[in-house]
Amino acid sequence: MPRRYWSGLIFATGVLALASGWAVAGVKTPKKPINWAALNPAFADATFVNDPETCRNCHEDAMRDYAVTRHAKAFAVAPPATTGECEACHGPRSRHVEQLESPTLTLAAERASAMQSAVCLQCHEGGARMGWKAGAHQANDMSCASCHTVMTAKSERALLAKATASDTCYQCHAAVRADLNKMSHHPVREGRLDCASCHNPHGSTPALLAKNTVNDTCYACHAEKRGPFVWEHPPARESCLNCHTPHGSNQRNLLASKDPFLCLSCHSYGGHINLPRYNRVSNPYGNGCSNCHVSTHGSNHPSGAKLTR
Repeated sequence: MPRRYWSGLIFATGVLALASGWAVAGVKTPKKPINWAALNPAFADATFVNDPETCRNCHEDAMRDYAVTRHAKAFAVAPPATTGECEACHGPRSRHVEQLESPTLTLAAERASAMQSAVCLQCHEGGARMGWKAGAHQANDMSCASCHTVMTAKSERALLAKATASDTCYQCHAAVRADLNKMSHHPVREGRLDCASCHNPHGSTPALLAKNTVNDTCYACHAEKRGPFVWEHPPARESCLNCHTPHGSNQRNLLASKDPFLCLSCHSYGGHINLPRYNRVSNPYGNGCSNCHVSTHGSNHPSGAKLTR
């Protein structure tokens, strides 16, 4: 048999195995089934109806919006075997069907943020969400539904509450939105990046960074600043935030302040031509330290001890 035939067969078999594994682990059989009675006492005597049509009889409008979401499409391929499509997230609904007016049968997802997140985490606990329980969002009483809308497709991906990831974050982080409108900014409003390019909203690192440190996060795009360098600039090695503000600045290159004054915050000793106290013209006209010290992040030149080359 031709080699390309076997290659295609192996590839197809791998795809089918991967898809099957995803369906079993991610949808058909939840990774972490919920003890619904412990989560909400109202479910103590309830059982699973396991019939979406029963829900559709009353919730037709909600089901129509839900039908175009990614959850609906995933469940259409691999419906949960024991709970049914709706009850996988809303809990056993037999008592709700029998007593529609019962006020005790509030959905678990509506009772508290921790309960709501527990519903989602029965399938979505792994991967980038492993740090959710120790993260700042969870600690501030936010739930999955603070940023995601499960029953309605409002975004092209991730079932976000707004059209884009950044717009979703701006619901709480208005100050960041203001910074991103400054003269120098990361290209978020241009659509080339979004908040999730640098942050993992489900994580637990300081500032919910996508990497373990500020520098590692920056190096994901700015690899040329990583080094190693023969002559290092210690503040740059310590943290990019020593000189840059990450979301936006009215100084060039996202600098925290005007070039020469930024350098003078550390290099305050006298005797240099560009120090403001000598009333030289170079400083007021913006000709700062980087005119001569061009390798501000570090230098590999044998004569680059002063970062001048």
